[in-house]
Amino acid sequence: MQLSRSRPFVSPPFLVWLLFVAAVLGAAPARSGGLRAEDTWTPLFDGKTLTDWEKVGNQASVWEVVDGEMRGSGAASMLVCTKGPYKNFRYRAEIKINDGGNSGLYFRTTRRPTFADGYEAQIASTHTDPIRTGSLYGRNHVYKQLVKPDTWFTYELQVRDDVWRGRNVTRIKVMVDGNELYEYLDFAQAFKEGHFAFQQHDPGSRVSIRKVEVLPLAD
Repeated sequence: MQLSRSRPFVSPPFLVWLLFVAAVLGAAPARSGGLRAEDTWTPLFDGKTLTDWEKVGNQASVWEVVDGEMRGSGAASMLVCTKGPYKNFRYRAEIKINDGGNSGLYFRTTRRPTFADGYEAQIASTHTDPIRTGSLYGRNHVYKQLVKPDTWFTYELQVRDDVWRGRNVTRIKVMVDGNELYEYLDFAQAFKEGHFAFQQHDPGSRVSIRKVEVLPLAD
């Protein structure tokens, strides 16, 4: 004689709920720490040394690391990041410029640039040149003082090639302290890809930089 086995009864609503939960869990992408891999920023400055950075230009200029900051002073030169080249990306750095100082954040520049190579995001609060922080030098100028001298601020850029109304274009978004100022459309696409660099403009300028990061974007 074979004994019958009873099975637990599952009500239809409860069964539907179980199927819904299983479907949601199966469709949800796996994440680590709440970030996707493509959302991970890569540091370009270790806070201790000038590893991955090289001075280009007047050797009398001074680039040094003091108190976790890259500091530029003295004669004119460029400090170039040897990593790269980069094409499409988000890029940000914390920067401070002295009263009367002038510097620039360069991107898509050459490995051994002059001041004319690459795009330049201006860094200046009170320099005699009226073009202020937030400007794309020679392209789109801001004359209002957005950042006071000797004050830390965050510069952020988003750069990517695109097609707009059938025309190839390089889109450049400029942000200061999290506020988007504008998006510049460069239809000439003057610089295709390149390196990052900081400018030491003149002996009266002193620029400080910390927390430099890049997030590459897909082509």
